[in-house]
Amino acid sequence: MFTGIITGVGRIAAVHDLGRSLDHGKRLEISAPDHYLDDVALGDSIALNGACMTVTTFDLTQHRFTIDISAESLAKTSGLATPGTQVNLEKALRAGDRLGGHIVSGHVDGVGHVQSLSPIGESWQFVLKAPLALAPYLAYKGSVAIQGVSLTLNQVQDQADGCLITVNLIPHTMAHTTLGLLKPGDAVNLEIDTVARYVSRMVSHDPTFTHPHTP
Repeated sequence: MFTGIITGVGRIAAVHDLGRSLDHGKRLEISAPDHYLDDVALGDSIALNGACMTVTTFDLTQHRFTIDISAESLAKTSGLATPGTQVNLEKALRAGDRLGGHIVSGHVDGVGHVQSLSPIGESWQFVLKAPLALAPYLAYKGSVAIQGVSLTLNQVQDQADGCLITVNLIPHTMAHTTLGLLKPGDAVNLEIDTVARYVSRMVSHDPTFTHPHTP
């Protein structure tokens, strides 16, 4: 579990194939900030641009760790297979930690695309288009994770081919996450609010349905 509060920015230092076919995933070497790995152990979870990954090896002297990402995860996310790419990092939440953002699972629900970034006062207005399938889970003043960053939706506009969402980014977020590097057309990982997911399931569930194998 995560909170959407980024704790460091890393870089994909190298990408290695785990096999020769498209069914195989990749092994990523991630360069982390100095001392970021001091409290990390093998098997720990670290989110990369909002996608939960497992630490398979780490080197404290080189400030690097590795993760294995499946072909399925590569197909459902964006920006996790290109060497040199900077990535948002967040370590898994520990009992007793502050829940500064919102509950984030680290399971990417879809890929959106940046429409515009515009300065407004000291902040930036960030507009992107989310997939149409995510529209029912996106609400005004609700939460969404973009590239793993917990943000509040200021505008939501349904369209025939997707859902336009608008968030405001303060200078700190622009400076300390990869969101400040984005430009129109870039793809971003999206995770809907966990509460919205379960509310939708509760509303859509038919209590009169009987499973065919139920006696």
